[in-house]
Amino acid sequence: MGGVVTRQAAAHDSVPVPAATYETQTWTPRDRGYYSRAEMRRQRGPYQSIVTAPLVRWQPQLPAGVAADVEDGARALVDFDLHALHALGAESPALGPMSAILLRTESSSSSQIENLTTSARQLALAEIGQSDKANARTVIGNVRAMEAALALSDRIETTAILTMHRELMRHQPGFEQHAGRFREETVWIGKDNAGPIGADFVAPQHERVPEAIQDIVEFAERDDLPVLVQVAVAHAQFETIHPFVDGNGRTGRALAQAMLRSKKLVQHVTVPLSAGLLTDTGTYFDALGAFRDGDAGPIVHRFADAARFAAASGRVLVDDLAAQLAEARDKLTGVRAHAAAWRVLPTLVGQPVVNAKYLTSTLAMNEVTAQRTLDLLAERKILAERTGLRRNRIWQHTGILDALDNYASMVRRTPP
Repeated sequence: MGGVVTRQAAAHDSVPVPAATYETQTWTPRDRGYYSRAEMRRQRGPYQSIVTAPLVRWQPQLPAGVAADVEDGARALVDFDLHALHALGAESPALGPMSAILLRTESSSSSQIENLTTSARQLALAEIGQSDKANARTVIGNVRAMEAALALSDRIETTAILTMHRELMRHQPGFEQHAGRFREETVWIGKDNAGPIGADFVAPQHERVPEAIQDIVEFAERDDLPVLVQVAVAHAQFETIHPFVDGNGRTGRALAQAMLRSKKLVQHVTVPLSAGLLTDTGTYFDALGAFRDGDAGPIVHRFADAARFAAASGRVLVDDLAAQLAEARDKLTGVRAHAAAWRVLPTLVGQPVVNAKYLTSTLAMNEVTAQRTLDLLAERKILAERTGLRRNRIWQHTGILDALDNYASMVRRTPP
């Protein structure tokens, strides 16, 4: 994609960080009738779980190439934030909806890293309670987690992280009881569900989680580090701690957004950082592994690359959405200035699928005004009614949905 600069980390561009250590534990699987006797025998005995090293007093030594890379990525994010502001204007009623749709785009990309995919239309339908797609409802949970992250970004605390996770998981069927709670069990990544022996990664023992998270909180409070270095390292440490039964990746990326806002690197819109990570998930996961082994260089480079991609691709999306909004304004030429349709236009940027109930609840219209407004927008070919029903009808802005789906296609990860 034009304008995206990717810097490959040189062999000497390592950033030493305290390596994780390991402790030996003993696993005795519970026989619930789920596994064969052979598998039960394999999963009986010693295994090693990771122990994270504290970060709060870490003083990074950044090679010149890494420092330049980080500065370049940070500048790209600042420029993107300002571009979104200038594309619409500080007083534009569309700035809030634009931030909302960028947040939803970030949430969708973050979910896609976990193999949760949905279309822009299904996501918009889920926002008004009209989608029966499980993935769309799950991604909406990630939207709520991102919203919570930004709302709590003034001060990163343990309670804020738990709130992010609660908003994420309470929308995911089967995990409601774990929402907003640190895990109280061993978790691992690997093919064998009966136990952690032979797993690719075994997270710290659950008793270590609260103290390890508090270390991240104190590390995030520091103001003497380059922001992208701080965000990348805090994220990698969070993923290593794996504090929850599920939702660790999405919560960790929500935490990254909260830190970007907290450090004032971006102030007006949500940066689609996960879209940049999504373009090459292989190097992203490899970088997390290198971090655990004592080298933060790869994850810092990966975040710098993701920042540049997010800024360049996000700029295209902002411009495409602004163009759709301008075209819609042109189609309303001649409509009186105080007509309700003018109030609806900017909301379509953030919510391109609407119904009468949405307008009455969001814009405080009465039902008659809402229906007349929808009819006018359809008559002017700004919205299209897609159900063909006489009741419970839904209207959509096809141009905005197409722009969002084109963006998703552009950033979608390629198969390994």
